[in-house]
Amino acid sequence: MLQHAHNPVDWYPWGEEALTKAKHENKPILVSIGYSACHWCHVMERECFEKEPIAAVMNEYFVCIKVDREERPDVDAVYMDAVQAMGVRGGWPLNVFLLPDTKPFYGVTYLPPQNWVNLLKSINQAFTNHYDELADSAEGFVQNMIASDSQKYGLVNDMVHFNKGDLDLMFEQIQRHFDTQKGGMDRAPKFMMPSIYKFLLRYFDASQNPEALAQVELSLNRIALGGIYDHVGGGWARYSVDEDWFIPHFEKMLYDNAQLLSVYAEACSLTQNPLYADRIEKTIEWLSNEMRSTEGGFFSALDADSEGIEGKFYIWTEEELKETLGEDFSWFSKLYKISRQGNWEHGHNHLHLTEPVEYAAKTAGIQSDDFPAMYANALVKLAEKRQARIRPGLDDKILASWNGLLIKGLTDSYRALGHEEIRDLAVATGHFIADKMTHEGRLNHSFKNGIATVTGFLEDYAAVIEGYLGLYQVTFEEHWLEKAQQLADYTLSNFFDQSEGFFHFTDTYGEALIARKKELFDNVVPASNSIMAHNLYTLGKMLHRDDYLETADKMLSKMTKLLLADVQWVTNWAALYCLRAVPTAEIAIVGGDADTMRKDFDRFFIPNKIVMGTSTSSALPLLLNRTDINAKTAIYVCYDKACQLPVTKVEEALDQLAGV
Repeated sequence: MLQHAHNPVDWYPWGEEALTKAKHENKPILVSIGYSACHWCHVMERECFEKEPIAAVMNEYFVCIKVDREERPDVDAVYMDAVQAMGVRGGWPLNVFLLPDTKPFYGVTYLPPQNWVNLLKSINQAFTNHYDELADSAEGFVQNMIASDSQKYGLVNDMVHFNKGDLDLMFEQIQRHFDTQKGGMDRAPKFMMPSIYKFLLRYFDASQNPEALAQVELSLNRIALGGIYDHVGGGWARYSVDEDWFIPHFEKMLYDNAQLLSVYAEACSLTQNPLYADRIEKTIEWLSNEMRSTEGGFFSALDADSEGIEGKFYIWTEEELKETLGEDFSWFSKLYKISRQGNWEHGHNHLHLTEPVEYAAKTAGIQSDDFPAMYANALVKLAEKRQARIRPGLDDKILASWNGLLIKGLTDSYRALGHEEIRDLAVATGHFIADKMTHEGRLNHSFKNGIATVTGFLEDYAAVIEGYLGLYQVTFEEHWLEKAQQLADYTLSNFFDQSEGFFHFTDTYGEALIARKKELFDNVVPASNSIMAHNLYTLGKMLHRDDYLETADKMLSKMTKLLLADVQWVTNWAALYCLRAVPTAEIAIVGGDADTMRKDFDRFFIPNKIVMGTSTSSALPLLLNRTDINAKTAIYVCYDKACQLPVTKVEEALDQLAGV
């Protein structure tokens, strides 16, 4: 709404005023859904919404509502579902036409100006002359939206025996879609899809199948080295428009970077690849310097565009690089294959590698003892030069869900690298959500200008619970576990559909739309239901809550048909299946050096575990009546509430884990 405030279109926010106006005036509603960093949203605004003649048509025939999909994902989910049911490929900008009662009857994405005007006039004629037909069509779309997910996808309530054989079948199925030359999946554009690698890492841990690890490493290497990563400033763009990870869609989203921190942290723990550690450190540095608010939360996104040109902030002409790098240009141009004609559009170059920089330097014949320092210095020069450029627009709203994902990413990064400043940043972000975005036990979705607004959605609760569980396991501060449990209980009371066994996306406390959706499929962000199933499993193990464990198992069992049919769209569910197919280690650390011992333990890649601890004593079930041994901090390795003899060295605990 802020970005479109200057448009001649009489935009309303989604709310009672606009909906009442449509009913009172008997006008169709145009809902235009986008987001701050959306390139084609900006294009359509420039071409259509900023033009007086086009705005006049929109204002005359429609009540026009502008929606930020990130602030109102519930509205976006309902009408995206409707448009896809109409046979339109979803995307943004999403323009949906509704009857005055908010039932959808037509939708499109981006259209150029003349096509847009023609459509507006056709919609007006249809509304005036064929209302009954539109109403029948709209009712059909609504019935499709409110149909049971279990009926839609043939999901049954039978409990499943989780087994490693199913994991092999899932891997063989998803393996058919691998790009085994360039990493990722065999399609373009290429989205990073972190939950795919989360599944593959857990599958590798359960099976030791080297093909799974090989695809993870190939993919993460190319994502870390390609143009989708910002070599100068750190952080990843949203997706690659090509199959080479070369030219990105240049917007940077908090949710991508948050999840990639987790994936690279786990891969770093497993492989000890210094490239992964470097990308984690540089991305956290970028997030801290450019994306953190003074209150302590993290902003949502940076636009793809600056000065109306996509990627202008990030790309270079040969002359710019010569001027900036001076004597370093010669070797730098060989390293990155810089040319006058450019490796992208209009004589511009974008930084891109396909192998680690030390190998690329050797291939280019520029390796030397002082090369690492030269390379680092060249990137500093480019960063300083970039600071003088006009920056991409910043979407400075703070979302609970994406900050929850970031807390998890930071806690995973801390476990892998052990840098205390990373843990401090994670804890501070947790306090921000607890203090600024939580009221009377309920989460708000959005925070901006010092005010928390919008009733929290399931994605907020799921991601924040996951973040709080991460905070507990790197601090052993029990208030984080208590907060996670309180929020989990709230979701079970206010979001859970007992009849179907999944969570609604919206709170019973919030605004009612024409359909109450459930989010089951994992996408660039995992489905809120799959995150909640992970949360309930973890909480159930930590608190010995059989009801949590039973709910998680029922949810996962019900999804097994989809897991075995086409796992690539449910990979976060598959990651949970990995944890259920083999025993989960319950690690209790008790004694004065509990935090030091935990830090040493966390260096190792053991994804199928929970870690709890105390420096003194605790009433938590896994810690109750457990003590140190002769004043030495003790580690208890347990499975299903049965513990082995306590040990006082991490190596001994690792031996116990290896023996299972």
